[in-house]
Amino acid sequence: MSDRFVFVDEFVPGVRWDAKYATWDNFTGTPLDGYLANRIVGTTALCAGLERARAEAESYGFGLLLWDGYRPQRAVDAFLRWSEKPEDGRTKQRHYPNIARGEMFTRGYVAARSGHSRGGTVDLTLFHRAGGELAAMGGDHDLMDTISHHGADGITATEATNRLLLRSIMEACGFRAYENEWWHYTLVDEPYPDTYFDFPITVGRAVAGP
Repeated sequence: MSDRFVFVDEFVPGVRWDAKYATWDNFTGTPLDGYLANRIVGTTALCAGLERARAEAESYGFGLLLWDGYRPQRAVDAFLRWSEKPEDGRTKQRHYPNIARGEMFTRGYVAARSGHSRGGTVDLTLFHRAGGELAAMGGDHDLMDTISHHGADGITATEATNRLLLRSIMEACGFRAYENEWWHYTLVDEPYPDTYFDFPITVGRAVAGP
């Protein structure tokens, strides 16, 4: 099967994005290897699913904000190196308040072989189209805690409803949820289920890949 890797915003009009791993605003506290541009990349199959999800979300008055799509394997390797360093506390309270760095892997929040590197996985949330503010979800991207699990206790009724809405939209559009992270969805029929890519995300229209 052949599928291209592309910039998602060029194929899904109206989508918003904030590529967290291209910035300092992520659990490592630094931009990650392979993220040379603040853009979201994915396969054209991922884009087709997201376009359906965008239209479905719009019918409820919401838009889609993407945090991550394709993730170079070198960035995943950088996660592992970071997890083995001594704790400095810079991002702990915000991203992993109740676990140690190394537990991110054993508890399933970070994987040494990530579905993101196959190009068919996306991290995202909803925003209100009327005002632009993010929908309340009971925790931000990469909060590695049980409160981020689907069905978690300790969130409000509105937050639970918003999570369920996002899940229903994504599942109706060909994605499956990840139970530990309310923001993480993978194409059921992803084009490269066994291939982990490592080309960097760079500035420009052309995106490397198969």
